[in-house]
Amino acid sequence: MIGITLGDPNGVGPEIVLRAAADGELGQDVVVIGDMPVLEYARDHLKIDIELHEVGMGTFLPGGPGVLQVSSPGLFRAEHIEPGKLSKEAGAASLGYVEHATKAALAGQITAILTLPINKEAIGLSHAGFSGHTEYIAALCGAAKTTMMLASEKLIVTHVSTHVALADAVQRVKFERVLDVIRLTHDAVSKLRPTARIAVAGLNPHAGEGGAFGREEIEVISPAIKAACDEGMDVYGPEPADTVFYNILERQKFDAVVCMYHDQGHIPMKSLDFDGGVNVTLGLPIIRTSVDHGTAFDIAYQGLARTRSMVHAYHMAHRLAGSNGGRAIG
Repeated sequence: MIGITLGDPNGVGPEIVLRAAADGELGQDVVVIGDMPVLEYARDHLKIDIELHEVGMGTFLPGGPGVLQVSSPGLFRAEHIEPGKLSKEAGAASLGYVEHATKAALAGQITAILTLPINKEAIGLSHAGFSGHTEYIAALCGAAKTTMMLASEKLIVTHVSTHVALADAVQRVKFERVLDVIRLTHDAVSKLRPTARIAVAGLNPHAGEGGAFGREEIEVISPAIKAACDEGMDVYGPEPADTVFYNILERQKFDAVVCMYHDQGHIPMKSLDFDGGVNVTLGLPIIRTSVDHGTAFDIAYQGLARTRSMVHAYHMAHRLAGSNGGRAIG
């Protein structure tokens, strides 16, 4: 079973999972981890034709067309729904769904987690210092070496750092961290593509221009690339960030890019394939995929949300579970 966390009850998560299930875009092997009253409200408000069956975690019923199974933790009530609104209660519930799903995956009750979008600001109202799904799930799993991978048919990127200030991201470009991310990337791409040619982007403009614009490429990134090559990996760089994506898309020179910080990877991915990208956390003892978009408060409960990213995340979870016997990659 794949556990789908509901995300922020005031966002597009409820609509996305209900519509995908009703349209037959999901298999019969999913359970939504989120409150039944929220899903019932969304179903009735949006007039989506789907049956909802409440089940206990680990006691799943035989599925069927037009039926969606729900494990309801009892964290949020329908009368608290405020479509498109930032809410402390909704943020706390969305994080609770993630915690329930992660513990279920660690216990072997589900084979993978697919997370629908949360709102960091809403969660921050009850959990100060919260930085994101990836870091929270890693902490629950006790995983010290993880990275975020965004993957679509067009592009795969991973990140040395993600949800930190840009000044802090520069400080996190360290030899061991870059090498760890290269290793995680190589392991994942080897399972997803016929080849695993990994490009490593530079931190500075023009990959430092031989030290003219910074020495991180010379002192940190190049040594990490050499170490990875010495381990038998097919790794290139440091590649200038303004040309490396062209070399993937137009010249097919590489299969993935290790990026030094959040926007270096997210901007090309979301520009090229906004709805097709899937977020995968590498380095966990469980499989976790996610949609690559936010709560979209501006269109919540209006019948406008698109399911494509979630459906891709669902198929990616199946692909990773199938190729790894239910164990995480990386």
